[in-house]
Amino acid sequence: MRQFPLEMHQVAPGRVVEWRLRSTAAEPDGPGDAAGRRASFNQDKHFTVAEESRAADDPVASWIAVTFEVAGRLDEPALARALLAFVQRHEVLRCAFRRLAGELACEPFDPAELALEAEPVGVFDTSELLRDFLVERFKRSIDTLSWPLFTMGAVLREDSATVYLAFDHIVCDGMSMPIVVHEVLTDYEALCRGEDSGLPPVARSYLDFADEQRRRYLSIDARDERLDYWREFIARGGEFFPRFPLDLGVEPGRMYPIVNEASVLLDAGEAEVFEKTCLAVGGKPFMGVLASVAVCLRDAGGPGVYRGLMPVSERGREGWADSVGWFVNTMPIEFDASPGRDFAQVMAAVRAGFTEMIGHIDVPFVRAWELLAPEEFAARSWPYPVNFFSYIDMRKCQGADRHGEWRPATHVWSARANGACSWFQRDADGLHMNSLYVDTPAARHTMGGFQEALRLTVQEITRSGGFRRPVALTPPRRPVGTPLDVAAFARRG
Repeated sequence: MRQFPLEMHQVAPGRVVEWRLRSTAAEPDGPGDAAGRRASFNQDKHFTVAEESRAADDPVASWIAVTFEVAGRLDEPALARALLAFVQRHEVLRCAFRRLAGELACEPFDPAELALEAEPVGVFDTSELLRDFLVERFKRSIDTLSWPLFTMGAVLREDSATVYLAFDHIVCDGMSMPIVVHEVLTDYEALCRGEDSGLPPVARSYLDFADEQRRRYLSIDARDERLDYWREFIARGGEFFPRFPLDLGVEPGRMYPIVNEASVLLDAGEAEVFEKTCLAVGGKPFMGVLASVAVCLRDAGGPGVYRGLMPVSERGREGWADSVGWFVNTMPIEFDASPGRDFAQVMAAVRAGFTEMIGHIDVPFVRAWELLAPEEFAARSWPYPVNFFSYIDMRKCQGADRHGEWRPATHVWSARANGACSWFQRDADGLHMNSLYVDTPAARHTMGGFQEALRLTVQEITRSGGFRRPVALTPPRRPVGTPLDVAAFARRG
């Protein structure tokens, strides 16, 4: 399971059906307990940006989607029941968000009062027409300020189907997508056999997580000792947000359309060798990728000390492994990748930096941002291009043993940006990279060269166990994302 642009997905044509979620009640559960369910800090900031953008007639838009395959002729009633059961299991998916006395409240609908209605969309004769429809459909249907906050559908053919679900970020994160696939298909297959799925109840809701987070951190101030790690990081760099160190050609205060690209860095065999090489020097594969990123940025003119933001999952701390929600804290990480350091030395620095970071993961990113950079917090976006690194090993997700059969994929999209973000995924087919960045000539040149340099670097580590000698940062002969690269990417997974 990997993440790549929906535009790169080769979905076979067919008949499209969608299922609309509705409530048989006029309102959510109403005041009382429901009114006391407060949103998480991530959700509150996300919703506030949507409100302010709408008021300024400058709406922001983004979505996270998942697609997966069903073999054989689709049983439409069984899939509808599986989709409804999935929504009923996860409280955050059946919530309406509302402002109550300034607080963002999550008001859940009673699961027994939810229903799905099938809505035929039409027949698409080519993959290109279908892909264009899905891209536009997700853009138009996902609205942070309107419930429901996701759309569900399927492309039906005589002998197979492609199922899709697209969500607003306010109700999920990247690690929620494997849960979607596993639960919907497990339930669907059981229903087709005339059985119950046997899925256990969700141990804890994301709304429970949000409530606990608010109780712990709403009352802290900028002097709280739990913010010492952040304050020291800011003191060394001079800013709350660590800057992306290469030129992207952006103007201050301006947002740009995005480029969404994906590529293969290592195939399955190479990724295995890469992992063993990282383990041999006391590190993990994600540390090896981060070390490689730091060295490539340094060789392209960035600083010897890597400073960036890194999202960290909060699912495993208290039993939220099977819950859908936005369980992500974003933390600063810093380590020395100066010239002259070999692979083992940089890996040791990454390990030390990561260990230090994890030791201070307690305070939510949005709360630290609000307390330590209040002027920037008032803005609707990060203030400038920020150095950002994300890594997920999809082989460890729920249902990973059947990903080869289900062929799940994650797709992310955002209307505009003012910087660059890169996500790395490891799956059974290798190591993959997906980047969203501003669509400027400078950014296309910089990111094209960076991706090629990174690919060469991780490949060199698999061959020799160390970094290659620095080379000039030049883009590949054929820019990533051209038809040739898309075809090659599809063949590799």
